[in-house]
Amino acid sequence: MYSIVSTAIVCGIQSVLIQVEADVCDGMPAFEMVGVLSSEVKEAKERVKAAIRNSGIRLAPRKVTVNLYPADIRKTGTGFDLPIALAVLSAHGRVPQDHLEGILFAGEISLNGEIRAAGGILPMVLAAKEEGKHTVCVPRENVNEAGIVKGITILPADNLNQVIAMVETFHRSPEKFQTSNIIEETRQEFSCPEFDFAGIHGQKVLKRACEIAAAGRHNMLMVGAPGAGKTMTAQAVATILPPMTEEEALELAKIYSVSGQFEQREKNFRTRPFRSPHHTVSAAGLAGGGAVPKPGELSLAHKGVLFLDELTEFKKEALEVLRQPLEEKVIRLVRSAGVYRYPADVMLIGAMNPCSCGYYPDRTRCTCSASVIERHLNKLSRPFLDRMDLTVEVKRLPLAEVISKEPEEASSVIRKRVQQAQGIQRKRFGDSGVSYNSQIPVSCIEEFCPMEPEAGKMLQESFERLEMSARGYYRTIRIARTIADLGHSEQICREHVVESLIYRGIDRKLWVME
Repeated sequence: MYSIVSTAIVCGIQSVLIQVEADVCDGMPAFEMVGVLSSEVKEAKERVKAAIRNSGIRLAPRKVTVNLYPADIRKTGTGFDLPIALAVLSAHGRVPQDHLEGILFAGEISLNGEIRAAGGILPMVLAAKEEGKHTVCVPRENVNEAGIVKGITILPADNLNQVIAMVETFHRSPEKFQTSNIIEETRQEFSCPEFDFAGIHGQKVLKRACEIAAAGRHNMLMVGAPGAGKTMTAQAVATILPPMTEEEALELAKIYSVSGQFEQREKNFRTRPFRSPHHTVSAAGLAGGGAVPKPGELSLAHKGVLFLDELTEFKKEALEVLRQPLEEKVIRLVRSAGVYRYPADVMLIGAMNPCSCGYYPDRTRCTCSASVIERHLNKLSRPFLDRMDLTVEVKRLPLAEVISKEPEEASSVIRKRVQQAQGIQRKRFGDSGVSYNSQIPVSCIEEFCPMEPEAGKMLQESFERLEMSARGYYRTIRIARTIADLGHSEQICREHVVESLIYRGIDRKLWVME
């Protein structure tokens, strides 16, 4: 007898439907599996045989052949266990074929027949819906993850016997089963004062730079002495970013689903991510990779903040791998099995000390020689630094400001201004494919960034005086555009360019030895 069961495999953050065929015929008892299988899929044969036996199901000793197609896609993961078991049981006549039609199955099976959680369930459910499937059967641990998708019925699987009984009941009375429940959408709530700008005293220039960076989603670099507040400020930036749209949240949830970290998004579905990897992270840890590629920190921070503290302590090859994704907002991992594409639209915030001891240019405290300072700064390449839109010097505050009781502006107030500025951007860009000022292509600069003659003349003079690169020149215009939006100005004026140039410390060689 022949049977067929639908399942899916994850490629990048997308999913491709896979059909599991099973054929049972007379002959020497055997269990063969074909279809370009990885080692863990080949091992499913032993798990399935033991699970069927320990579930009290006795099958006649016959020749069993299982095929997974399309055959040109390498099958990896343990989510094929459940569909293979059902295909084998259906081919033996234990489960009617019509009970399995229109349903996608995924899940790992233990030797006693229990169904265990599998990774990448969310992309699988989305693929099932796109292909016209009305139902998915997933491990109970993955039900909330699958429930994000609207308009599809979710069958929770506990063990093999329960799945067999459930599909029979569902075939007779599908109305008894509920369609997917939308995960509770939480918005950003930051009640802890240490993650609110209200808890940061002084540093008006730094706070202003953070507001500009958030409004236009610009990359930002903070340079200052230890304990000046760089890390606290970076954490507070996440509190002034508007909640994600449903489309953005769903795309991010797919990334976390594929990486096996969906539980981190389950209760924070609308909250923008804040990722702060340790400086010992490898290039693969940042960009993604592995034998079976998984998303890295760059993709896990998609639509949120990627904070690199102690920037000069990161391996140079790890930082250099960020250069292309920061421009293209996507990272492509090329492997022999194919090309894996992961979204990487992040707001990068870096923090570093100006020298090894951290106190330059305060020569009363700095003990570093000129060569030590130069070696410290040269850990970051100019092409990488050129991708930082804003550079801010973070100075140590006097004690009076640190312990000041004067109220500071709360994150909720700043967030409203950021939302207004982003609303202006959405209206300006329309259906052009651009979402934020930081993404304006060079070909559209004149269209989206009209500039007063005096402002244009000043920018041209600064280009020559500061020896800007072309990339730096256009980034300055984009920052000025964001400053103008925060001021509700249609044109970029001279004062907007002046403020924009203040944040181009890289071009002004702010930390060159005197």
